[in-house]
Amino acid sequence: MSKSPIVHRSMSVVLATVLKQYPIVSITGPRQSGKTTLCHLVGHGYRYVNLEIQENREFARKDPGQFLEQYQNGVILDEVQAVPELFPYLQYLTDKRKRKGEYILSGSQNFLLLEKISQSLAGRVAVFSLLPLSLKELSPYLTVSQKRWEPLCLRGFYPRLFADKKMNAGIFYKSYFQTYVQRDVRQIINIKDSKAFQHFIKLCANRAGTVLNANEIGGQLGMDGKTVARWLSVLEASYIIYLMPAWYENLDKRILKKPKIYFYDTGLLCYLLGIKSEADLIKHPLMGSIFENFIITECKKDYYNKGEEPELYFWQDTNQREIDLIINKQTATHLYEIKSGKTPLAYFFKNLASFKLLAKEKGKKVKSHVVYGGNESFKREGHELYSWNYLLEKQL
Repeated sequence: MSKSPIVHRSMSVVLATVLKQYPIVSITGPRQSGKTTLCHLVGHGYRYVNLEIQENREFARKDPGQFLEQYQNGVILDEVQAVPELFPYLQYLTDKRKRKGEYILSGSQNFLLLEKISQSLAGRVAVFSLLPLSLKELSPYLTVSQKRWEPLCLRGFYPRLFADKKMNAGIFYKSYFQTYVQRDVRQIINIKDSKAFQHFIKLCANRAGTVLNANEIGGQLGMDGKTVARWLSVLEASYIIYLMPAWYENLDKRILKKPKIYFYDTGLLCYLLGIKSEADLIKHPLMGSIFENFIITECKKDYYNKGEEPELYFWQDTNQREIDLIINKQTATHLYEIKSGKTPLAYFFKNLASFKLLAKEKGKKVKSHVVYGGNESFKREGHELYSWNYLLEKQL
């Protein structure tokens, strides 16, 4: 069996620092994103307790004080959201002991974990989100022939798929979807109709990279917008999807304000769309949206891996003029058009020029870029043109 070395996770650098500053560090993220491996890496020598194991969970629930007396001074508590009774005791005991880096908390149900953190541990815990492998993390281990965006998007970025290169990605995602997505999410919101839920997620996949219309999705499923919004919020909290907001500065009264929907992993997205091969991907009508999803998620990973919360936006008006990605930086507002085409064409730059004109009228300083599917990076018509492989080494 072809095995690859364990990939160095970029987040380990900042985690090593904050473990010397906070009594508790929390790492959330999707199932199978490598949280446990990372916890062991940064918490070398820490004791490990998995709270999904029944006997550990029962001990922690029945006597949380004694549990934390037994497990202290360097402990990884995995899936800690399963035992909410622990959080008040973690607050009390870490305040009392005043030890830095005493506990690393890990969990895959973000909203349950963060809810308990905000209630009991605010100011005592540094919070991080670990997504699947990034291009930068993978780059040192890829051969030149492997550095193509199509197979990378298709296979996805979960560490297990990289560790075992012979693993069938289709089988992995089928199991992942049935075991984690359906089980976790359906249990959280008590969905009894599994077929309706499967249909719902596939409808979301077919809208990746588009402005969200909850009423439209609800109409196809025969449910109200509130139910759709609730299901979306749980998918987002479980790290299946994320919603990117519209840019908040109003340069034009005709802008749209609804968010766009993206998936945290393009491999799962391709699975849900029924894409099984590169040939399927290349001819699929959503290829451009999948590429856009890929680039924006890589940008999101870069920020998360530094412990930062990214402020990523898009802009679209009622005339369908759109900027795929907007990042506010200290020196300027940076605009990015994202195109899967391998040859730069004039229309790549059209919307950037329109936005720059609006921004100039409002006194805004902007810089414009195109990220595309080709392999060369250069300047053209006053814009920076970046190959997708720019992200193998650098950050947008």
